[in-house]
Amino acid sequence: MKLHLPLGTRILAIAVAAAAIAAGQAVPASAAGPLKDITNRWVGSAVAAGPLGSQQDYRSVLTREFDSVTPENEMKWAVVEPNRNQFNWSGADAIVNYAQQNGKSVRGHTLVWHSQYPNWLNNLGGGELRNVVREHINTEMGRYRGKIRAWDVVNEIFEENGSRRQSIFQQRLGDGFVAEAFRAARAADPSAKLYINDYNTEGMNAKSNAVYNLVRTLKQQGVPIDGVGIQTHLATRYGYPSGFRQNLERLAALGVDIAITEADVRIQLPVDQNKLNQQATMYKRIWDDCHAVPRCVEFTTWGYTDRHSWVPGTFPGEGAACLFDSNLRPKPAYTRINP
Repeated sequence: MKLHLPLGTRILAIAVAAAAIAAGQAVPASAAGPLKDITNRWVGSAVAAGPLGSQQDYRSVLTREFDSVTPENEMKWAVVEPNRNQFNWSGADAIVNYAQQNGKSVRGHTLVWHSQYPNWLNNLGGGELRNVVREHINTEMGRYRGKIRAWDVVNEIFEENGSRRQSIFQQRLGDGFVAEAFRAARAADPSAKLYINDYNTEGMNAKSNAVYNLVRTLKQQGVPIDGVGIQTHLATRYGYPSGFRQNLERLAALGVDIAITEADVRIQLPVDQNKLNQQATMYKRIWDDCHAVPRCVEFTTWGYTDRHSWVPGTFPGEGAACLFDSNLRPKPAYTRINP
């Protein structure tokens, strides 16, 4: 976790903003200071290498507001090794280099996932697949060893009813693939924090129960798991998940950290002020629930601007899910968190 920031940080930010106004310069979205300066949690956003490299306004607001970045797709297996032993690190390298040059932390996403893995894995038997998974973890984590704060080691391994998703890894490697992946990850980069990550696990339900029970078992077995990632893709139409804070508290009691890893709150289009206010309330509740649990160490959104949000392409008729609009103007959700 970041060090606590002195009270003077906000006072100084206000003074800087006032000076900027007097000089006719652009000011931060909040006169009290950017999001990263008002909390001792990591505050992050998913980013894509394309706009990071080509859109100066996008890069500028990202740099101002956040101190952690998560590659949106650039570290996924299908991207970095589309063909066996043929690697493409360009996007991942660009994001890591940006982070190092600008004093940002990086969340690695993701090593073992049922989606966006290369097709050539489908041709492998269980024994060879097990070796290849270990090699993949060693290769990718080894390339960025010491440069990644936390990794989503395994991603989305449960169905909604709490059963194991019948992925290629589950079917060919069995239940033990999760522990094997974590042990390989610890060996590949002992300094990185290792997480399991999933969606629809915010409140108390069958899926979050399955995550809790698995993490408890892994801890009992001595498996090196450091944290639980809760994606937090919410929608105003469904309201706020029941038992969110209770779920965070029970996970923390297991001795692991918790990270909000992919937060967004989508709205049924068209947008109006009432919907934006409802969205703002939900974002503030996520923020407050994380801050109420000491072991909730990170608040990361899945993109920070509607300009590049994944939501409209995935949920037809919904959108406007981010803290900033397409013109990079802060929305009520931002100012509710950072008044």
